[in-house]
Amino acid sequence: MSFELEDDLQKYLDGQVMLIDKPLNWTSFDVVNKIRYSIKRKFNLKKIKVGHAGTLDPLASGLLIVCVGKFTKRISEFQNQNKEYTGTITLGSTTPSYDLETDFDQQYEVDHITEKLIEEARQKFLGNIEQVAPKYSAKRVDGEKAYNLARKGEDVKIKSHHVEIKSFDFEAISMPNLDFRISCSKGTYIRSIAHDFGQALNSGAHLSALRRTRIGNFDVADAVQMETNESRNRSFRKTES
Repeated sequence: MSFELEDDLQKYLDGQVMLIDKPLNWTSFDVVNKIRYSIKRKFNLKKIKVGHAGTLDPLASGLLIVCVGKFTKRISEFQNQNKEYTGTITLGSTTPSYDLETDFDQQYEVDHITEKLIEEARQKFLGNIEQVAPKYSAKRVDGEKAYNLARKGEDVKIKSHHVEIKSFDFEAISMPNLDFRISCSKGTYIRSIAHDFGQALNSGAHLSALRRTRIGNFDVADAVQMETNESRNRSFRKTES
């Protein structure tokens, strides 16, 4: 099902929750900007409140909750829900961003890694764990987003934080790729899970694919697809800039 606006403006003003299947290479704000632009254009409005409830990285696809009108007041409510993701951890190499946004910086041996070692490492990532967000993330460091500092080449120090991993399973193992499904609390960085998992195996790893499949009771199966035509993409970005 593709993205399409309803004809009743009052519904949007009173408040709407829109479930969007975010495309690869779009930012979460690209989606918000497109929806805002589409509503303003359709109803000839000067402004309307639109926001999302939980960022997805450009290299991740999947469920994005977008709140419109009065429902923007409920964003924090949706952000606090547990999340579910599927994706792929690739062993044997790392990147500064912990995913494919940046180039590989180190290579590691994987010949010693067995399914037994993978299972033993997996057990360490269940329950309450401590993790550090990637330096290429939106975490605030001295009032500035960490990725801005990282891109300037500055040394980025991020404090660790606690998250809860409800479940973490591998659905397929085809070395060096581990296809996973994970359910976790708010604030969990799956890129950090991938990076730390490589270290737990005395190797290295990065996140090579990610898709968010669920937020609370909301499922990506109920989400609508965004049109990814590049000309439309450019037009709404220019309008909102």
